[in-house]
This record gives sequence, C-alpha cells and structure tokens, in this order.
Amino acid sequence: MNTSRFGELEVLCHTPAGQPARPTPLLFVHGAYTAAWCWDEHFLPWFAARGWTSYALSLSGHGGSRASTPLDAFSLDDYVADLGEVVAALPETPVLIGHSMGGMVVQKYLERSDVPAVVLMSSVPPQGLMGSAMGLMFKKPSLLADLNRIMGGGQPQLDSLRDALFHQPIDDATLLRYYRLSQPESHRAIWDMTLFNLPRPALMHRPPMLILGAEHDHLIPPDQVLMTATVYGRQAEIFADMGHGMMLERDWEKVAAFIAGWLDERQL
Repeated sequence: MNTSRFGELEVLCHTPAGQPARPTPLLFVHGAYTAAWCWDEHFLPWFAARGWTSYALSLSGHGGSRASTPLDAFSLDDYVADLGEVVAALPETPVLIGHSMGGMVVQKYLERSDVPAVVLMSSVPPQGLMGSAMGLMFKKPSLLADLNRIMGGGQPQLDSLRDALFHQPIDDATLLRYYRLSQPESHRAIWDMTLFNLPRPALMHRPPMLILGAEHDHLIPPDQVLMTATVYGRQAEIFADMGHGMMLERDWEKVAAFIAGWLDERQL
C-alpha cells in the first residue's frame, strides 16, 4: 500500500503485483465520520489482487487530508472538488465507488463530469438525508443522538458504533480500533446532504451505475436505496444479513465479488 499526496489530499493506493493492471482504475470515496482507511482494510488489496489499480481518497478535513480550515467550514461542494482534483491527477478516468456520504459526493460529481461507471454503496439518496433521519428518529432515537455526539466530537458508546455500522458479529478489539479511527463530520456537509445541495438528476451524466444496499442498514435502509434506484432507472441489489458498513462487515467479500463481477461484465 502506498500513501500518496495529491496536493493537500491523502490518497491510498494499491497496485496489482505480478500481473498487468486493468486499463480502468478504481477510486473509492468514504462516508461521513471516517476516511480512506475504511477501504484499506479489505477492498483496496482485494481489488488490486484482481488487477485493478485501486485508490481511496480522504476528503478535506478527514484522515491525512487538508485541515487548514475548521471541519464545519467544509461543504459538500468542497468534497466534490476534492474528488475532481484526484480524478484529474490520475492517468486514466476511474470508476467511482462511493459509500454513504461518498455516494452523494459521487452523484454531485456527475453533474460536472462523466466517468466509465459508478457504484453507490448504501448511498445517501438523491432526495437527501431527511427520510433516513426521520426513520432513525422513530426507530432508533438513541442511535441518532449518539451520531450527533460523534459529529460534535463527543464520546458515544461502542455499542452505538456497532449498531450504526454492523449487523454481523465484530470483536470488541476491532470495533475499538475502528472507533479510534473515526472522527466528527462537517455540520455544513450534513446540512447540504439534508436540504441545501441535493443532486439534480436532470443535469447528471448517466454512466453505468450499480446501486447496492444492506438489509439491516439503520442509517440508509433498503427503502432509501430503492429510492435511489428508482430515480436513476436501475435495479438495487440488497445484501441480506448485512449492516451499513458493507466494506467492513464479516461478509465484505460477497460485496466485493459482486462489484468485481459487474465490472467484468462491462470489461472495466
């Protein structure tokens, strides 16, 4: 694994070893409260071992990327600009794979540029966060409160992180490690995704798009994933027995293999 600097942005990269690289690289975009590290656990080495040069960026204010201004000053448009900066620096235009907030960043990026293909994993829908926030308020009110504490830099219980990200078993040591890697999120970006800067599908490029969700996702539940699929005229694939953190769940490889098969079908 290489950690590169693309200007002031941290980008993790895994390259295929002992085989020629496929022509189209992959660029992974993380969700709220996290950074590029969430892809480095499993997905980046797995896809690189199958021939894809695989990158993951940390958005501004996240991981090792630029933090010259307060986190709450970063907007969704700033995150989209980060993505554009990295895409422009790569030798070939990549497939974009966005999780949760990262899926919203990818959707907004498509308003300005085209890419070979897009994968949205448990993505914020084009209608924004309001629907999932209302659902949480009624079904999991304590989880919503704990997420707000994470966003404010507070100290929520590990059980809340488990509830938010995982349905399958995860050991306490791994969970604690993930918690220590997690961080607050920009309030401005959250408001942008809730009300103020939603995607405009009529203006978006429409590359091939794969839409994935998880059966037991409390943050972006299956009905929200189906809304995304309906807007873009696609079918959604909902993975059984999984939670929001699909790339970190015990059965993460099922998701990776499904994405790889989809990319192979399109010769990407």
